[in-house]
Amino acid sequence: MRGKKYVACAVRDPRGNIITTSEPLSPAIYASRWAKIPFLRAVTILWDTLVLGTRMLMYSANIAVEGELQKNADAVPANRAASAHTANETPQAISTGVALGTVLIALAFGIGLFFVLPLALVGLADPYLTASLANADAASFASNLLEGVIRLALFLAYIYLIGLLPDVRRVFAYHGAEHKTIAAEEAGAALVPETIQQYSKAHARCGTGFLLVVVVVSIFVFALLGRPPMEWRILSRILLVPVVAALSYELIKFASAHKANPLLNYLVVQPSLALQSLTTREPDAQMIEVAVAALQTVKNAEERR
Repeated sequence: MRGKKYVACAVRDPRGNIITTSEPLSPAIYASRWAKIPFLRAVTILWDTLVLGTRMLMYSANIAVEGELQKNADAVPANRAASAHTANETPQAISTGVALGTVLIALAFGIGLFFVLPLALVGLADPYLTASLANADAASFASNLLEGVIRLALFLAYIYLIGLLPDVRRVFAYHGAEHKTIAAEEAGAALVPETIQQYSKAHARCGTGFLLVVVVVSIFVFALLGRPPMEWRILSRILLVPVVAALSYELIKFASAHKANPLLNYLVVQPSLALQSLTTREPDAQMIEVAVAALQTVKNAEERR
């Protein structure tokens, strides 16, 4: 959970205990002058995803590893404990280098899957588009539109398929717990599982909606570039990711400030809420307890400040 000044994380360890941590948000990122400038302020969203999100995931993973190490140590007979430790049979906690490598691989995978692969597939169709459309501008527009449709289809298929994995479904249930808890907090309701369960697992400020808007906005941004050689098209897709993210963030901010506008509601808000049916699941009471612990931790940190 991220507040205005602090971010907090709550994790249930393998023994069933909820462990929490919090840390102040960097003023250089969240309180600087450029963080309030339209388009540039979208950097905070990228920072949340790439830095804060990853750091909290690694914190959670390390607690799980440490918990398993302790459980294994408890289960090892006394006469085998020393030899097991000497033989280094048990895994170690996740290091910073492994975490950084994971982020870099994930970034490369994401850019390759959602930006480079659609271009490669469109490259196979370009000769047919050029032959069937006499006007070069029409062929260029059709090529970029097809690329965007492929990217959107890959994105939706990816979200759906990973949601079939048991571990990811559990993560999505925690995602639902987060949304329900925030909705209850905003409504001023009691932060207990029985009350929180009554709220929706969809939330208008969900990061899933941001990803969807990024995919759609990219169609229009890349269409403006025409149809240069393939190597330049690939390079432009990679370099313009921050630009597309900034435009998407501003569009979401504008739509949030004009919720009564039916057009914006239909084009921006409702698709985001619909997509959350893929990225959230109904949580159980224990998951909600973890979400409440994270929320209370960040609130307490900010009240002390």
